[in-house]
Amino acid sequence: MKTRIARLFVLIGVLAQFALAKEAAVHHAIHARVFPMEQTISVVDTLTLNLDPPASYVEFTLHSALTVKNLTGGLTLQLIETNIVGSDRGMDVEAPEVLKRVKQNRYRLKAPRSRKLPRRVVLAFSGKIHHEIQQLAEEYARGFSTTPGIIDSQGVYLSGSSVWLPQFDKRLVTFSLTVEAPAGWDVVSQGKRATHRTVDGARQVRWICDKPMEEVFLIAAKFVEYQRDVGKVKVMAFLRSPDEALANKYLDVTGQYLEMYRKLIGNYPFWKFALVENFWETGYGMPSFTLLGPQVIRFPFILHSSYPHELLHNWWGNGVYVDFKGGNWCEGLTAYLADHLIQEQRGQGDAYRRATLQKYTDYVNETNDFPLAQFLSRHDAPSEAVGYGKCLMLWEMLRTDLGDRLFVKGLRHFYHHNLFKRASFDDLRRSFEKVSGRLLQSFFDQWVKRSGAPELLLAEARVQQNKDTFGLQLQLRQVQKEEPFQLNVPIAVYFEDTVEVKMAAMNERQKDVEWSFQKEPVKVAVDPQFQVFRRLHYSEIPPALSKIFGAGKVLIVLPDGLSADNPYVKLANIWSGSKSKDVQVKAASEVNELPDDRSVWVFGDDNPFKKEIKTALKNYDAQIKADRVQLEKFDLPLANNSFVITVRHPKNRQAALVWLRIGNPQAVKGLARKLPHYGKYSYLAFSGAEPTNIAKGQWPIINSPLQKTLNDKKLPQNVRLKKRPALAQLTPLFSAERMLQDIRYLASEELEGRGLGSEGLEKAARYIAEQFKKAGLQPGADDGTYFQVWPEIVDDQGNKASVKNIIGLIPGTDPHLKDQAVVVSAHYDHLGRGWPDVHRGDEGKIHPGADDNASGVAALLELARVLGQSFKPQRTVIFVAFTAEESGLKGSRYFVKHYRRFPPDKIMADLNLDTVGRLKDNKVMILNVSSAKEWPYIFMGVGHVTGVDAQIVTPPLDASDQVAFIEAGIPAVQIFSGPHTDYHRPSDTVDKINADGLVKSATLTRETLAYLSAERKEPLTFTAKKTAEKSAAAHQGGRKVRTGILPDFAFEGQGVKIKSVDKDSPAARAGLKAGDVIVALGKQPVANLKDYSVLLKKHQAGDVIVLQIKRNGEQKEIRVKLEER
Repeated sequence: MKTRIARLFVLIGVLAQFALAKEAAVHHAIHARVFPMEQTISVVDTLTLNLDPPASYVEFTLHSALTVKNLTGGLTLQLIETNIVGSDRGMDVEAPEVLKRVKQNRYRLKAPRSRKLPRRVVLAFSGKIHHEIQQLAEEYARGFSTTPGIIDSQGVYLSGSSVWLPQFDKRLVTFSLTVEAPAGWDVVSQGKRATHRTVDGARQVRWICDKPMEEVFLIAAKFVEYQRDVGKVKVMAFLRSPDEALANKYLDVTGQYLEMYRKLIGNYPFWKFALVENFWETGYGMPSFTLLGPQVIRFPFILHSSYPHELLHNWWGNGVYVDFKGGNWCEGLTAYLADHLIQEQRGQGDAYRRATLQKYTDYVNETNDFPLAQFLSRHDAPSEAVGYGKCLMLWEMLRTDLGDRLFVKGLRHFYHHNLFKRASFDDLRRSFEKVSGRLLQSFFDQWVKRSGAPELLLAEARVQQNKDTFGLQLQLRQVQKEEPFQLNVPIAVYFEDTVEVKMAAMNERQKDVEWSFQKEPVKVAVDPQFQVFRRLHYSEIPPALSKIFGAGKVLIVLPDGLSADNPYVKLANIWSGSKSKDVQVKAASEVNELPDDRSVWVFGDDNPFKKEIKTALKNYDAQIKADRVQLEKFDLPLANNSFVITVRHPKNRQAALVWLRIGNPQAVKGLARKLPHYGKYSYLAFSGAEPTNIAKGQWPIINSPLQKTLNDKKLPQNVRLKKRPALAQLTPLFSAERMLQDIRYLASEELEGRGLGSEGLEKAARYIAEQFKKAGLQPGADDGTYFQVWPEIVDDQGNKASVKNIIGLIPGTDPHLKDQAVVVSAHYDHLGRGWPDVHRGDEGKIHPGADDNASGVAALLELARVLGQSFKPQRTVIFVAFTAEESGLKGSRYFVKHYRRFPPDKIMADLNLDTVGRLKDNKVMILNVSSAKEWPYIFMGVGHVTGVDAQIVTPPLDASDQVAFIEAGIPAVQIFSGPHTDYHRPSDTVDKINADGLVKSATLTRETLAYLSAERKEPLTFTAKKTAEKSAAAHQGGRKVRTGILPDFAFEGQGVKIKSVDKDSPAARAGLKAGDVIVALGKQPVANLKDYSVLLKKHQAGDVIVLQIKRNGEQKEIRVKLEER
């Protein structure tokens, strides 16, 4: 079965409707020669016919352009019908115009009178197959192109739709395929590759497939092959040009997902999985390989979105086949275990399910709804909402009812008993009944055979206090027009310090529930994690683009006086051309008031109805200003930026009102193409002509009818529903245990805090160099070793000793870029027994520096291990462990000034890992992003690809070694897990390191490093100010006083926001609180943390300072008596 990538293309085609025998009905032994320049093929096909019962003749169809001969003596070949239109084959049933392009002939192969056909027959056929690649209608392929079959100088694509082999009434086939192709070409098909050689100047490849298939693929082109073994599976990549870095990314990810699904479901059913680059834009998934277009293959988000979806189809769809008589279960199950599972791994499972229900709510109504039993394939938004979305929610409800253990056991049972067989919803039901011991007929009948969806309402909720308990009384209603559904509804009951989830069984219109608790409930929420398939109330859904794209009636309001070539007119013409929707286009002067019977687009700045958008934005943290637009945390200029903002229609809460502004006239086509794919978002911002997305988000939910507050008590922020563990976890490329081992050694007593000039620091240096060498890094110092050595002051007495940076390289491979470098760095020194930044009372104690910065070094070493052997960057990658950071960034400054192999003008950027070991559930902080204008967009994209959220910190900080690069005009950032009270204390120990956070930081750094060194051609745009190096004395001196506040590095406003206050500290005694914002110290304004730090350095212990703070909108003056650090 051939499928298409889920989010970009039309997906799975209908499998042939046949009964599967233990032995395939037909076996092809194919010997083919392809002639790309002539666009022809020549085939000798030895067929083994397993006819039951034996027959005197058999009929088959073949492409009408192929001339066929019978090479079996005693048999007669008759042409009985010509130029017939193809029947459903492969995926192209979803695009009947593709099938119509292939004319077929029907033949009868007949034995002599009163005799039966022999089991083996031989046919020879040849001819030209060259169907032009054509654009499909949007409802089929969302604007992409296809062909039923083509032999061309660029490549060969032949499938079941090509009818390039005899087809016998849609019977399953096994095959061996031997292909002779021109020199330099290669061939890919299903199964196992048995021969791969060059004979007499021609490529000869043989693929053997002993698993029953519905069609035979022949893909050929000039490929560069990459491969590796993952367990028993051969993982391969066939690219149209050399690109080892891209191939390795896919090979890495393929290995991760193969292993995850093997553990979850069962063994991978094929010998190989191959990524194959096509010569036009496609996103096909076939048994044991996927065929992606040259642009699609380079979309970074594909690796962790659509690509695993297609890989999983080798278990569901291409492993266990679909019996379509009872509906297509495959797409919903694949979406649940791929798209949904990936989001669940990222902690976004609830949001994904809400978006799934939102699509159903916005796109499906009583005129286009249908039961899952009738779903064959997706052809528009409503069919996707049912076939994918409703089916996905079926598996979510079943999992909730059975629990994870039985749910997974049921999946494994179904896979094991139905591999390479046709299976239905009933077969799935029987497997889950078998493992659970429960009867599930009514559950499956309701969700598979019935259309419609429940709508829930929390009609009443009240608390009654008894002697020692609290009684919670709820009334839950189903308010849809259809008959009641049988439901099992999760209900979250919140208390002041915890939350408890209970289940309410419901099979009638109204359900009264009463529970008793020892504590007083504060709040109740029905299905808060969206685990029940249902139609959402509009208040549960943030206003989003899907509401207007799903609307049957739409009005586009244009500014007055626009010419025909105006970009707004062009966009309106594109959207008003839809045949399936009632889209009106009017100038603003033609509209007296907004109609209440349709959703409305408001185009442009000079549109009188823009005021309706501005009014609605008062409900949110957003506003449209004269020259900027503020959307929650985003504050963006109007210039060259396009904006899309969705609010509720003021006259119809079920409809949408959307403002659209085009910032670049060249962005029209891109916006028309991209916006339908952003349906779940409330607001969007794009930059430039492409356009590139630079901001997106959803408005918060207001006044849900399924939540009720029960008293005036306020819930603490830490009282939240727990995230359910994901059904399976992707095996990370990075080893948390290896990184912890590094930290244990570097922060051990043996190394005594890695103080400057100490034997402990020397041991650390030797350890790091040894790990660089083991990882395969080349020595990077100017003298050919790993060490850059120079004399430096190492104590408060001014004594000097030799210190060293450790440098390793992965050389660049691009002749034009290899002399440029990307640096990834971490400092390995710490304070030893306190110098140069000891706190009062900590003198003489070992400062282990587990987080600062053994954690950064461990991440650096793990990156070296993962990348050192296989990564082939275009630019050179320099790994540097810096010394003397704690005494004034001396190691990094020496490197920037004295490194001859790559002086500053040859260094593209630095990614500095410092203090990355305390992440937990927080976002990875990225400091000094103001050093290049591209940094925010890079980390936004990296976060999307990896699922690791980054917190962009724009105020300039001089916190670590990245500053040395910025001083030299080099864009640089710090990867940082956040501040804590153990900073520069003996309490910064290994036991407080968060291992999962180390993996996240390394993952984010790797993806950024790969982009900069192997994908991006252009340099970054330096936007910081080059500054003079500060004196060593200034850095060594540092701050000698403390207030006891922990700043919020993520705060982007004016001032310093307090994240927390140490107990029994000057700040606590003065009355400072978390959330306060310091805006001035004395008479000096405080714009950011850097200002605050500089001003504090001017004071001594015992000084009383006056802080101006903002608290809850009011400005206060607080006096703080400083104490010694």
